Amino acid sequence: MSLNSARVNSLRDIIDRPTRKIAYPKKPDGKPVYTSEFFGENVFHLQQIAKALPKPAYASFLKQMRGRQALDRSTADAIAHAVRIWAMDRGATHFTHWFQPQTGTTAEKHDAFLTLKSTFTAAGEEVTAIDAFSGSQLLQAEPDASSFPSGGMRTTFEARGYTVWDTTSPMFIQEGPHGTSVLYIPSIFISYNGDALDEKTVLLRSTEQISKSASELLNLIDPVPVGAQPKISHVLTTLGTEQEYFLIDRSLYALRPDLKTTGRTLIGNLPPKHQQMDDHYFGRVPSKVMATMSEAELELFRLGVPVKTRHNEVAPQQFELAPIFEEASLAVDHNLLTMDVLSKVAHKNKMKVLYHEKPFKGVNGSGKHCNWSMSTDKGENLLDPTVKPETNYRFLLILVSVLHAVQQHGALLRTSISSASNEHRLGACEAPPSILSIFLGQHLTEVLNSIEESRPIKNFSMPEIHTIKLGGTVLDVKVASLPSIARDLTDRNRTSPFAFTGNKFEFRAVGSKQSPAFPVTILNAAVASALGDVTAALREQMGDKPFPSDADKLAVIKKFIASTKSICFEGDGYSDAWIAEAEKRGLPNIRTCPEAFEQLLNPAHASMLTKLGIFSQTELSSRYLIMNERYAKDLLVEANTMRTLLAQQILPAVFEYRGSLAQSVQLLSGIEGEAQSPELEALKALTPAVKELQAGIVALDEAIAKLHAIHDDPVTEAKAASDYIIPAMQAARVAADKLEVLTADKFYPIPRYSELLWF
Repeated sequence: MSLNSARVNSLRDIIDRPTRKIAYPKKPDGKPVYTSEFFGENVFHLQQIAKALPKPAYASFLKQMRGRQALDRSTADAIAHAVRIWAMDRGATHFTHWFQPQTGTTAEKHDAFLTLKSTFTAAGEEVTAIDAFSGSQLLQAEPDASSFPSGGMRTTFEARGYTVWDTTSPMFIQEGPHGTSVLYIPSIFISYNGDALDEKTVLLRSTEQISKSASELLNLIDPVPVGAQPKISHVLTTLGTEQEYFLIDRSLYALRPDLKTTGRTLIGNLPPKHQQMDDHYFGRVPSKVMATMSEAELELFRLGVPVKTRHNEVAPQQFELAPIFEEASLAVDHNLLTMDVLSKVAHKNKMKVLYHEKPFKGVNGSGKHCNWSMSTDKGENLLDPTVKPETNYRFLLILVSVLHAVQQHGALLRTSISSASNEHRLGACEAPPSILSIFLGQHLTEVLNSIEESRPIKNFSMPEIHTIKLGGTVLDVKVASLPSIARDLTDRNRTSPFAFTGNKFEFRAVGSKQSPAFPVTILNAAVASALGDVTAALREQMGDKPFPSDADKLAVIKKFIASTKSICFEGDGYSDAWIAEAEKRGLPNIRTCPEAFEQLLNPAHASMLTKLGIFSQTELSSRYLIMNERYAKDLLVEANTMRTLLAQQILPAVFEYRGSLAQSVQLLSGIEGEAQSPELEALKALTPAVKELQAGIVALDEAIAKLHAIHDDPVTEAKAASDYIIPAMQAARVAADKLEVLTADKFYPIPRYSELLWF
């Protein structure tokens, strides 16, 4: 079968294929089971641990979760026994330590509960099969660490590494083959020497540090009598991740080698209608997509993932799934679980999820907006401005700490979202620019300006949320039956990479494909450091007083408002004017990934990360090499994929079309005697485009050869990939896209955008 025939058959199959149906949970009387009734049914919650342990042992476990003592062997054995029985009653035959190596995804190795017990008698050895799971097996496992990225920390023959149970993230079961299931144990991954080889270890370190720094500041401004317990013992970072993705038909996906290998289309032109009509965003979700979404949500609800919102995104076949916010480490686990479940369910529905930040040129790419905040152990949101933020000094001290964090370490935040895939999206007029700035909104900006200038605030502080009016406070929509409309105190700025959105910050520059762990780790670290600076300034301001006065707090707030003015920007982040303005302000405009990676070793950033104990210098150097190596390899894979696609599919198809035209020209010239037939004009138009593509392939070969000539130097390889591979691929794509327009459809070998972006 020709590739073109496969295209046609795939399109017919899309039309004829029925939508997959599943049984949603129902009660015996046929009524639906409420979501809240089966939410988390596949999760081993604290309640199950409490039932399995004696009260003293459970109290000991809770202290271990909070980092106050080690977990003893007897408690671990009791939990292991309880979770094994719970999991096996639900069909589990295996368990796995589920961890997050620096590969951009998760990893797992399955071990069976089955083991053999030997009994020695006079008759010899008797072997009995039993099911067992010990506390030591629960606490840690030993995957081969030599085959994961380590950035030179481990050599191939130094293979030992450890996964260690993260007790702050609950265990869960997932569907396995043939009606079985697997017990998943969320874990960290460290080397034989204790170095972090994963994303979770450093994230947990960062959450501990921000808790310490925030608790110190909060207890300083709200002291208790001498000898009494501090009011705040722990501060959480909370996170909600808005996951964007594309969903396309799997049969068409299978016919695109570039999509299969790299996650994005390396060639292709926009169809006549794409997103220019603004009719896809929040539009009706196609039935096959809705079926996939609903099935994925059902599985996620059972796994305790609080998914909340689903909708069409801006580009055709682009969608979003967003959860309720949770503690940051758990939210990261749930985001990775969401991506995994969506992919599995899409496969069952004969579709394919694309998480690449820019799978299709010319339409919006995908992000993973990270909604970040801080909360006390009593559930108080520290970024809630309340009704009168101008007198809420606790909120203002936390706010200026975040401003100071981005002011000092914005370049490092830029590093945290840098990858070969996200490089296509940043600053592309549908995503935040690569210049890190903060949007606060009109109201908070006025609050900070009035404090800095020691003047009364403009009339913003009113109880609750306003109703609106054109030019005032109430919007009259001229329809008597409609209720009054509630309005937030500030608008939103979608061009800002880091925007305040009412009671949280939205880190919009994070890529859809990447784990949110590293960006959140860097954000936590920067804020923890900034909280320390604000606390130190407050201690200096208060002098020998037992606690700071309101005047002391206000003086420190003013100081940091003044020092962070340059990082705040309320305008259009897509405009050229902002690039020029940012340069005047001294804000870094980091344009390429290799340049961004260098920030990891910048002494200003590296010293902050090592001083807080979030990274060792060895771990930083390792991550720097891993990021460079991954970037170079990603681009090299793309270049080789493109070269193969062009040489083995596109050019042969165009040659076949040229041959067909040449035969037509020859035949018609004998019949009509025309020297300049339309077929000849079409043939002549193809010739320069073919030569251009052939030259592009040669240039691509030369760029690939330059990269292959570099040995064992990831940093040089990354820079060479940026300097040579990217321009060569761009030039080859221009030529290939010209040929797509000129080549008759029946000869074109791969699905076009008009087919991929359609249901």
